[in-house]
Amino acid sequence: MMRWQDLALGQRPPGRWALAADWIVADLPGGRQLLQGGELVIERDRVIHAGGRFPGEVSARFDMGCALVTPGFVDLDALADLDTTVLGLDNQPGWAKGRVWPHDYAGREMYTPDELAFQKRFAFAQLLLNGITSALPIASLFYRAWGETVPEFEAAAAAAAEMGLRVWLGPAYRSGGVRLDASGAMQPVFDAPRGIRGFEAAAGFAARIDGSAGGLISGMFAPDRVETCTEALLRATFDAARDLDLPVRLHMAQGEMELQTMRRLHGTTAPLWLDRLGLLSDRLIAPHATVATAEDLAAYAANGVTVAHCPLVSARHGAALRSFSDLRARGVRIGMGTDTAPADMVLNMATGLMANRIVSGRGDAASAADFLDAATIGGADALKRPDLGRLGPGTKADLAVFDMADAHMVPRIDPVQTLLLGATGRVTRATVVDGRLSMRDGAVAGIDLPVARAQAQVQFDRLVACYPERTFGHPPVDRIFPPAYPLTRFPEPSP
Repeated sequence: MMRWQDLALGQRPPGRWALAADWIVADLPGGRQLLQGGELVIERDRVIHAGGRFPGEVSARFDMGCALVTPGFVDLDALADLDTTVLGLDNQPGWAKGRVWPHDYAGREMYTPDELAFQKRFAFAQLLLNGITSALPIASLFYRAWGETVPEFEAAAAAAAEMGLRVWLGPAYRSGGVRLDASGAMQPVFDAPRGIRGFEAAAGFAARIDGSAGGLISGMFAPDRVETCTEALLRATFDAARDLDLPVRLHMAQGEMELQTMRRLHGTTAPLWLDRLGLLSDRLIAPHATVATAEDLAAYAANGVTVAHCPLVSARHGAALRSFSDLRARGVRIGMGTDTAPADMVLNMATGLMANRIVSGRGDAASAADFLDAATIGGADALKRPDLGRLGPGTKADLAVFDMADAHMVPRIDPVQTLLLGATGRVTRATVVDGRLSMRDGAVAGIDLPVARAQAQVQFDRLVACYPERTFGHPPVDRIFPPAYPLTRFPEPSP
């Protein structure tokens, strides 16, 4: 019999094979269940059995022992670059720290094409390390000349196919942005023709890439933040998305800068503006809803919009969804996203569970199972993919294996509750996508992670060194991002 450690990364085991574990979250005709001592049987890209020991023949049986197997996570707002939001953790306000271009800065690309291709590959590895099997990548446009490019997404598609990550891809585009004038006040700046050109390139890419790599790669539309898009750009986007039957992700109801800009430009909030335009629909995925009003949420619920809940990045900036439980009670669909480093869905679910109870003022508001459902079923339903986010006969073989024997998780209770209340994504032992072993014990198909981590740090340090030219008043780096404590440097010892 083949051993688990003998399986080649990036490959499917031959024939029909079984995966057993102490606990499996399975989706059966009677609903979602926790199987103790059960097993899954997988044939090529599909689960054909979930239950007790399979009576038929299998080519191999792998017993993961003290482990929890769950459906792979669906990340609706998956970090796909070297995260610059972490720079703002203790460095505020953002507009004075390079997050908004000053009037005397000419926007330029701060990464080379090769660096952009590398950061997608590196980010995809982080997703797989954390049990994420389906992802809609997101990257910041703050350090970009304008929008994302088709060539970098061609490279991203190639990386996802090689590494074994299911992705929905589409370059981000926009009609405008916000600049700081000479006094430091925020002013919208628009170039509508440039936005349309970006959309047209993105639409061509989405149509061409959709369904490639044996169905692993799908297209999507990713117009940037709502306040940077014109009505014409959004109408063109939703028309094309309808014609191609693809999802649209549009960030809105996410912050004070957006609220002020939308009220100045359109006299209302972003969700109500889109509702007035007739553009809200069940193909829309809308991160983050942390400043959504009751009227905004009613419009979301009435039109089947899915909120991509990213609690970690929100909490780091003093915001929270108000609340996960309230949105569910209003009938708003909710999926989960990461949107920051680490790309850790377990940590996001744990943060979301705690934030929800704090905001709700109730210790029993929502449950670990509710958040696991949002991170799996909620995301899959937003993508209209009932074969994802679930493990049962006929579903895709997309799954994650979590170590329940981790020394820091003692005493263990129910494994799902233990995972959310006592762990992070660092206990992910394996990630399988489309029946392929994409990650095992910290090694990911298609990438040398120790080398990549060093390269990522060098690339990020070079980006930070460029911040003075794109920060209001052009202060030095040590004033933009001062150390947590006064820094004392010692000279290198003499050879």
